[in-house]
Amino acid sequence: MTLLIGSVIIGLILSLLALGIFISFKIFDFPDITVEGSFTFGASVGAALIAGGMNPLPASLLAFAAGMLAGTLTGVIHTRFKINPLLAGILVMTALYSVNLHVMGRSNVPLINDTTIFTWIDQFSVWASGKGTKLNVLGWMVPAKDLWTLLFCLFGVSFFSLVLWWFFKTNIGSAMRATGDNSQMIRALGVNTNGMIIFGIALSNGVVALAGALLAQYQGFADVQMGIGMMVWGLASVIIGEALINDRSLGLLIFGAVVGSVLFRLLVAIALRWGLNPNDLKIITALFVFIALILPGLLNKRHALKGKKAHA
Repeated sequence: MTLLIGSVIIGLILSLLALGIFISFKIFDFPDITVEGSFTFGASVGAALIAGGMNPLPASLLAFAAGMLAGTLTGVIHTRFKINPLLAGILVMTALYSVNLHVMGRSNVPLINDTTIFTWIDQFSVWASGKGTKLNVLGWMVPAKDLWTLLFCLFGVSFFSLVLWWFFKTNIGSAMRATGDNSQMIRALGVNTNGMIIFGIALSNGVVALAGALLAQYQGFADVQMGIGMMVWGLASVIIGEALINDRSLGLLIFGAVVGSVLFRLLVAIALRWGLNPNDLKIITALFVFIALILPGLLNKRHALKGKKAHA
């Protein structure tokens, strides 16, 4: 049960990554590989500041700002210099590898002895439930601090998802969605589409960087390699959520991205629990993504066949 709760917690933290990729991939149809660098950028900035004695909350917010800076650079390269979105993201991602090494000063920054947001949650759990307390959950004895961490993460992600849903209902958010749907039409209405793309990619990478900062605090370290494969992870979460929800409304798509992230993490945890060699994890991840990509098409064909038989 502890493994299950830990997997759900990581899935919730990485749901911010999924939401960031949802903004770039679904709102703007922008294949932004910058996230593999901005995820680590957020982790390295947050970890370096916390290790230097900064309060973890402003450190996390500065990590968010750092991610926005990286996304802004990608957006500017694409819009101002007419570079292909994929190539613009690769350029920034490549540059961020060196930047992350300079920020951390080395390849790995430990946070075991530093105060993080999750240290606060542990302290709250001791105050609320007592030190070392375990609770019975479906017949399993689970540490109270794990349950409090799960609840705080669930509340934080839910609140952030509601804020994101509200934002995309505002005038600016609606203009961003319209830019992704039909840039020529919204440009004819006087909207600066290049500015919208830059701001959208900046916001996307800011959210991704925040996910990196929070994951570093939860794991107790930041590593220069921790962003590798995160683009695939986030994309898989979005696609799995979309296939499960099967609804195009904005609120449900955001909810689906969160659910997809948690489910994807659980699938990985189950595979490892069944004895999967950790060296094969990337192969299994790629397989999950492949299944998620073809599943919606297979389900649509199945529904179409059922419809034809019903009318026959």
